[in-house]
Amino acid sequence: MIADQQIADIQALESCIGKAPGALDLKVIDHLDRWAHIWIASSTLLIAGFGASAQHDAPASIGITLAGGRCGFVTAPTPGQLSIPLHALDDAELAVPGCGFGGLFLSPGWGETLRVNGRVATVEAGMVRITVEECFLHCAKALIRSEFWKAQPVTTPTPTAPAEFAESVRFLALATINERGHADVSPKGDPAGTLLKIAEGEARFAERPGNRRADSFRNMLTQPRAALLLIIPGSPQVASISGNARMVTDPALREAFMVAGKIPALVTQLRDTDIRLYTSQALQRAPLWPAGERAPGIEPAKIFTDHVKLSKERGLQASLARGLLSVPGLMRRGLDQDYKHNLY
Repeated sequence: MIADQQIADIQALESCIGKAPGALDLKVIDHLDRWAHIWIASSTLLIAGFGASAQHDAPASIGITLAGGRCGFVTAPTPGQLSIPLHALDDAELAVPGCGFGGLFLSPGWGETLRVNGRVATVEAGMVRITVEECFLHCAKALIRSEFWKAQPVTTPTPTAPAEFAESVRFLALATINERGHADVSPKGDPAGTLLKIAEGEARFAERPGNRRADSFRNMLTQPRAALLLIIPGSPQVASISGNARMVTDPALREAFMVAGKIPALVTQLRDTDIRLYTSQALQRAPLWPAGERAPGIEPAKIFTDHVKLSKERGLQASLARGLLSVPGLMRRGLDQDYKHNLY
């Protein structure tokens, strides 16, 4: 048996992955700005998490699914609202009025992803309407590590056994929810065989360098129910896994996920799992592979910079960060260096 070295509180988590920089929330805005509208209009795939916090008569719940279509299949009628066609969702029954929503929008060819969080306001007239609470751009590391956009359509059968399927997976999205019912979806990517492992009745995946917000980990500390959506780039076959999460630092588990000589700081285990493999109609509708030309008019470095300027965060640290970002090209150079030297 592997020794138990579970992370049980924020202090243990921060000692493992480091404290989140104080200015990190600067990139989060509370509405859909013009950049978000452009991104959503170019997106052909939405990874959506829907969930609810524990109530006196029901445990916490979180589910994850895909929505896909041609560019513009999801619309943003106002800066505070999203509209998602019910027919675009693989599992439309997850969308229930009042539940938390976490969304991850992919735009073909771009490594960054747009994250939009909020709540389901209504489900009527064939549309799911989301009240937006948070919007921010996520770094490109997960899609770079997974070589998501380099994939070609898969023409050979994909594995049907969960453990074998997991060995072929290069991209996954993790859906979590906190004790207040706020949902979140986070992307993760690695070469096949190093992203996810199913063994001893549990699913395991590693933490790599990312945006350092650690929303998912903080959520799982307060409410351990979590869900995964697994993708083999190029294939319409996907898997969903739900279970109870725990984060551990056991050396033997961590070493199994070593890439480029780098061992991850922690591994997340999903226990008491429910696993489902299926053909995603959303992926079949979304023209993802081979990736075409990137949507014009998108500038990730400018989006990050403008979101910092739009953030309602105040204080000395916020003022200093905004001052630094006034230096032309600083954000772009910083992203390029991070993507080159800090993938693992």
